[in-house]
Amino acid sequence: MEIKDRILQAALGLFGRNGIRSVSMDDIATQLGISKKTLYKWFENKDQIVHGVMQQHLAQTQGDCETMAGQSESAVAELVKMMSWMKSQFADIHPSIFHDLQKYHPATWQLWLEHKNEFILDQIVDNLRRGMAEGLYRADLDVDVLARLRLAEIELAFNPTVFSPRQFDPQRVALVTLEHFMLGVATLKGHKLINAFRHVTEEE
Repeated sequence: MEIKDRILQAALGLFGRNGIRSVSMDDIATQLGISKKTLYKWFENKDQIVHGVMQQHLAQTQGDCETMAGQSESAVAELVKMMSWMKSQFADIHPSIFHDLQKYHPATWQLWLEHKNEFILDQIVDNLRRGMAEGLYRADLDVDVLARLRLAEIELAFNPTVFSPRQFDPQRVALVTLEHFMLGVATLKGHKLINAFRHVTEEE
């Protein structure tokens, strides 16, 4: 792995565990066992590292999501795979990530917004329409409204005024809101399939 990629990988791990603001260039250099001089040879400042980390992370995320959609036998199966993926993605993510990006790294925050409002929104819309075509989601869904509702729920998990980090970790909130959304759009046929994935038996 090239030194530049190693720097970005190390920074991603540190940002995930500690938040972005609290991680310094010294911390990144120490984590890699390199000098700050070497670090500055590749990146002029921390802002460049944050931007590089986000670019790399979003590219990986986009590939993962496209693979899950393409390999899922149904819209419900796609969301179930998404839940498993989210467990690993959110396992060690610091709750201040979105706040730090928005306040201290506006260019990188804009990169995230573009990804969210274009790629993620399209993925949600495609999943809703697929589920409706498969008879697993209700035929009367307002796709435009529900897609944006689901989009808002992603950042809601990291909103400290709604979910205090002292009480709620982002992984828990993300999984609960996705399951709630999935059950809310499903038909009876969809509910049965969801329950089969969840290994849950409900009385009719």
